[in-house]
Formats: sequence, structure tokens, C-alpha cells
Amino acid sequence: QVQLVESGGGLVQPGGSLRLSCAASGFTFSTATMKWFRQAPGKEREWVASITTTGSSTNYADSVKGRFTISRDNTKDTVYLQMSSLKPEDTAVYYCNAFRLRYGNYWGQGTQVTVSS
Repeated sequence: QVQLVESGGGLVQPGGSLRLSCAASGFTFSTATMKWFRQAPGKEREWVASITTTGSSTNYADSVKGRFTISRDNTKDTVYLQMSSLKPEDTAVYYCNAFRLRYGNYWGQGTQVTVSS
């Protein structure tokens, strides 16, 4: 069964850093484009970052560009989101997403990130 399990969320102060992990299983990880999304209370789900199958290319939402870094380790079937210079507006549930052509999207359960003093 396909599974995406996020971890690493928590409470951090503004300006702090946090690294999220997403462990994948049940499919061929190296064939999937991986993405991070987030959803704040009362807001729609927002795309944050994406990375190609080999990690050769990455893309970021303007709101996180220069602060967040997405990466993947295909030997560990894991994708990461390194977050720095965190702001209160980064507070959200962060979701891992896997996309494969002809198979579609898979989603993790989410991990809470709270940025507050």
C-alpha cells in the first residue's frame, strides 16, 4: 500500500529553522515527482515546493523562495523540506505529495508547523 509519512513538525520561534521529512513506501519512489503543500487554518491548500525525480530541478512558491529548500534521497525513499527564517505566516499543516504520470497523486497525513513567540 502506498504510504507517505511526514515528520519533523513542531513549535518554533520566528526566525528559527525546522526540517521536515517524508518517508515513502509502496511505490517506486524514484519515478515520482515530490512536492510539499501546506494548509493554514481557514485557508486553501497551497503548493510550497517541488522536486523532480532525480532532484535535478526544484521549484518554490514565491512566499518561501530563498528560505526553504526541498531535497530528496532516492536511496532512502525520503523527501525533505528544510525551512529557515521562519515566519508566523508559515504556520500550517504541511503535506507531502507524490505525483506519477498515469497514477496520479498520493498524500501524506500532514505534520503541524507552528511559528510563534
